[in-house]
Amino acid sequence: MQQEIVFSGFGGQGALFAGQLLAYAGMDNDKHVTWIPSYGPEMRGGTANCTVVVADEPIGSPLVRHPSAVIALNLPSVDKYEALVKPGGLLIYNSSQVDRPIYRTDMQVIPVPANDISQEETSAVTGDSGDARLANVVMLGTLVQATGILPLEAIEAALEAHLPQRHMRWLEPNKIALRRGAALAVPEAA
Repeated sequence: MQQEIVFSGFGGQGALFAGQLLAYAGMDNDKHVTWIPSYGPEMRGGTANCTVVVADEPIGSPLVRHPSAVIALNLPSVDKYEALVKPGGLLIYNSSQVDRPIYRTDMQVIPVPANDISQEETSAVTGDSGDARLANVVMLGTLVQATGILPLEAIEAALEAHLPQRHMRWLEPNKIALRRGAALAVPEAA
């Protein structure tokens, strides 16, 4: 088994963290992994993406031209990566941010209202209307459930082991967001 995944969004949406979390979970479960981040000219608000390869065997190259899966947190990411997903691959997009149809019919497509779910879950912690800080983890849950790349429990364990101490109040909301995303792992009919 080898999966190549691109996580893409604006800086600050957590694309790099979601990819890093998947890489940590892979390492913690004795998989071979690579994680390569890429930043736009600005950090927050600019483009940010990473490529994660998870495999049972040693990885020949961390470079990926046609990923088996893409998590697109915003419209520019869908515009950039829709054409690059390998045929039969998977595109998971944030339907809270993307308002156009997906044109390709030779891949699985899963729309996830990640910002909406995140706002519901973060409002329980912040006491206000919430925000989109958990959208990345919602979409990671969808990816893990749809591909079977790792058990969902492996991602939860990676959250516990690798979430920075200053963010530990977000551990349980992240786990809930992960499970809510996993529950949405049903492809759209083409």
